[in-house]
Amino acid sequence: MRAIVIGGSLGGLFAANLLADLGWEVEVYEKVGDDLAARGAGIGTHLPLVQVLAGLGIAMDERLGLVSGDRVCLDPAGNEIYRCHWAHTMSAWANVYRPLKDRFPARRYHFNKSFSSFTQEENRVVARFDDGTETAGDLLIGADGLRSAVRKQLFPEVEPAYCGYVAWRSIVDEDTIPPAARKWAAGGYWFVLPPNEMFLSYEVPSKDPQRPGLRDWNYVWYRPVDDAQFRDLCTDASGRHHPGGIPPPLLRPEVSAALKADARRLLAPHLATLVETSQPFFQAIFDIESPRLTAARVALLGDAAFVARPHIGAGVTKAALDALCLSNSLKSSGLEKALARYDRLRSEYGRRCVARGRRLGSYIEARSRPERRWTPEQLDQRPERVLNEVAKALDQIPELAALEL
Repeated sequence: MRAIVIGGSLGGLFAANLLADLGWEVEVYEKVGDDLAARGAGIGTHLPLVQVLAGLGIAMDERLGLVSGDRVCLDPAGNEIYRCHWAHTMSAWANVYRPLKDRFPARRYHFNKSFSSFTQEENRVVARFDDGTETAGDLLIGADGLRSAVRKQLFPEVEPAYCGYVAWRSIVDEDTIPPAARKWAAGGYWFVLPPNEMFLSYEVPSKDPQRPGLRDWNYVWYRPVDDAQFRDLCTDASGRHHPGGIPPPLLRPEVSAALKADARRLLAPHLATLVETSQPFFQAIFDIESPRLTAARVALLGDAAFVARPHIGAGVTKAALDALCLSNSLKSSGLEKALARYDRLRSEYGRRCVARGRRLGSYIEARSRPERRWTPEQLDQRPERVLNEVAKALDQIPELAALEL
């Protein structure tokens, strides 16, 4: 059996490695022309992710993750206002990507291959690329992310829905952080909750393989941005608009300067230093719900299937579990029954993730969309609620833990 995987990021690599271990011939096609390890940001891990990696022979050691300390919420002056025990392992996107990429045969991973369309035939599916080439297989897996071209062909009516806020973020090399701030922040998982906003920061292993044992700092700052403000953020210095998000190098200098000024005003001093010493970029927050995940010989996976707001802290874990469910289904059934099982189980999981993400992010969305009727529960920004609910362990979330793989 032969699988064609569109998208060489984490979801595609989980699927490619798991199916190859089943004996499938797998080819991965990635639209960008270079290695992806320099991209990405910090991620939280969950036990199911660690288990999938372990099943592939990849151990969660210090190269992949660091155990964070307690979660601590601070006021703008740096005073502690709430603390809860946490001790989760935090990692970086590149640190998971690299061992998955290295494990997969390089000759079967194809860069600079931009997918254009597919055709389903009786006994095969044919994928075509912008360079005029094509390839055929028994199964096509769409793992091409938020703006999936595979999903677009299956469900042209499904578009990412902007949620009314963005995530400013960066990974900061520890060498660029003043020693006093680095010493103060070491080992913590820090929060600040300005009205209708959320800032968080934690240590991750350095994504540079030449710097073993060193640390980077990841921060994420969720801020409400209405539609007009979002358009302005996505406009470069020449006046060109970039729908959906602007490439970080094109971000106007005055936008970064305003963010850093707000950091000095709203964040605890040492956390504001992280923003001031970095080159921040933003990601718009979207919801995506596919009506189903399979059609004949095509399956959607990861962000190509569902995108839940990142407050769940399980985007990478969800992609890994999607791939595991697909692998388990193909291992025990023929293609038609396997895809039906995968669709049933992971569609339900995806819908529940999206609903939970909306609930956790509603107090941020509310400021940019005041015309909606928000309930007191939706507006609840108490530190004890936010710090205990964001990125909660999946086995402690009944609606997610109950679903089989």
